[in-house]
Amino acid sequence: MASGGVRRAAVAMAALGSLVTVSACGGPSGHGADTGASAPPGGAGRSSATADPATIPGVGDWLQRRIPADSRQVVAVYGDGRNSADSTAVLYTKQGSTWHRARSWAAHNGRKGWTTDHHENDKRSPVGVFTLSDAGGVLPDPDPAPGTGLPYSRSASFAAPRWWAKSYWHDFDYVIAIDYNRVKGTPPNDPTRPGGSAKGGSIWLHMDHGSGTSACVSLPKPAMEYLLRTLDPDLHPVVVMGDRANLKA
Repeated sequence: MASGGVRRAAVAMAALGSLVTVSACGGPSGHGADTGASAPPGGAGRSSATADPATIPGVGDWLQRRIPADSRQVVAVYGDGRNSADSTAVLYTKQGSTWHRARSWAAHNGRKGWTTDHHENDKRSPVGVFTLSDAGGVLPDPDPAPGTGLPYSRSASFAAPRWWAKSYWHDFDYVIAIDYNRVKGTPPNDPTRPGGSAKGGSIWLHMDHGSGTSACVSLPKPAMEYLLRTLDPDLHPVVVMGDRANLKA
């Protein structure tokens, strides 16, 4: 993996005074500031290279054009349906002009599905292409080579409230901020909303609790550990996410 920028020093295990205790999707009733998968379309689960090697499978021209030209890592999240909370996440890496499938995992998205016009507390994940710039969580950074991955902020302030159901307590042990209505270069739980609070925010990749989220995309712990070890700011990683119909548009 190419070397990245200098990683922020790990934050001491105490709540950050300028940040809310938890600012993300999650919780058994969708509390928070805002917030059995099938194979992705286009045969992405069956071949190491895509059918059209210059494009991401199942992603139409409108979103394909929004993938930055210098991006060489794409996490594609294929939602089962507009109103479904089930999805599949696939990591693609670019070698030369060819995209290759690296890994895939079952995942979950907003409990009410997807939307092209996300608003706070609509319980739907936003469709689109978003950069991945910052990470953090309750646990230490799993990357064995500090300084080569996404900047990582460790803090107890990520911990899910203990009045949530126990199955949700570890949701934010690892998180990767999806750059929707947030300030890049800040910890994922920075509450700043450049587009206003009505547009929601704190939409993350985070650990899965077995069901839908308020707007985030949740993945198994091994998937989060793999992404935190693999995503490289020098490769300009992005997430392309949505239900299959909107992804193909």
